[in-house]
Amino acid sequence: MAGKSDVEWVRETIALAWKSRERGDHPFAAILLGPNGEKLMEAMNTGGTRGDRTGHAERNLMTDASLAYDAAFLSRCTMVANAEPCAMCAGSAYWAGLGRVVYGLGEKGLKELIGPNPENLTMDLPCRTVFAAGQRQVEVVGPLIEAESAEVHRDFW
Repeated sequence: MAGKSDVEWVRETIALAWKSRERGDHPFAAILLGPNGEKLMEAMNTGGTRGDRTGHAERNLMTDASLAYDAAFLSRCTMVANAEPCAMCAGSAYWAGLGRVVYGLGEKGLKELIGPNPENLTMDLPCRTVFAAGQRQVEVVGPLIEAESAEVHRDFW
């Protein structure tokens, strides 16, 4: 449904992250929005179900998106995630050609919540820093509704 706010889309990724958690994966999810704000595709973490430690929701989404759409189209699209994309996921968004990222829980908040868990050794490297090292601009909005976004992680790690 087009016309949702960024916060409403983040809430949708939180609901999807709960599904990811329930099926045995880490609680992360991402949605790709088209140029008019319409939902094009979604992805969840697949580390637990597929055994791929690089199977982060955002990277999975960007792989699917880059196979389905060209970079010119993706430059007008938004990826919404329940947590800030890590360096790998931000890199995949950059290389896919994505134009905008929106997220709920920031990387610092996630790191504080999880701690040194070997299943998710969260880096203290904001996605803005990753994008700033590139040669084109990626708009970043977040963190949004951090407390709400953190709930799916409680008692998981």
